[in-house]
Amino acid sequence: MDDKIKIMIVDDHAVVRLGLTAIIENNTEYEVHCDAGSSAEAFRKIERCKPDLILLDYKLPDGDGVTMCHEIKRTYPEIKIIILSAFCDEFMIREALQAGADGYLMKTIDKNAIMNAIEKVLGGEKSVDPSLLSSLVDAVKGDTKLYDLTVKEKDILNLLAKGLKNKEISKELFISEKTVRNYLTRIFEKINVNNRTEAALFWVEHKH
Repeated sequence: MDDKIKIMIVDDHAVVRLGLTAIIENNTEYEVHCDAGSSAEAFRKIERCKPDLILLDYKLPDGDGVTMCHEIKRTYPEIKIIILSAFCDEFMIREALQAGADGYLMKTIDKNAIMNAIEKVLGGEKSVDPSLLSSLVDAVKGDTKLYDLTVKEKDILNLLAKGLKNKEISKELFISEKTVRNYLTRIFEKINVNNRTEAALFWVEHKH
């Protein structure tokens, strides 16, 4: 039991905590080690529970998830945090990521996507609901001189942030998949990111 990945759930609705617990513990590698219905209760339990990852509600009865995320990361930087929210708002997502959140998901996301996000975050990646990336990128305007990105590189980032895969990007831009991969390698180097998710988040945040 001790070698299982320990997860903590912080949400003021007991039914949500129970539902998430059932989803998570269906995978034998994980266990919901503890839960809490408020930020005060969570802070009391974190030191004892020592979770590897926290699923954290954006809105809590005694505060907000972003403030709590910032406080947790300041004391326990090794703990991964995914914020769950009912709100799709550009400011909220940026605020959460700036506070150190490793992921931001809508509460309406399906169980497979939740587990994929947990796996991604535990592997060191950021995870943001693809539907949120699409809605954010539609609202932003670009600067072709940003980080010396070419027009083609900007086009690829726009499509990447909308959730398109390499094959779909190649069809959209009439180039080969290999060319798309080469472009992505150069883009990652230019903007100093490690993967597609980080590149999409960068583009959403910096394309004004």
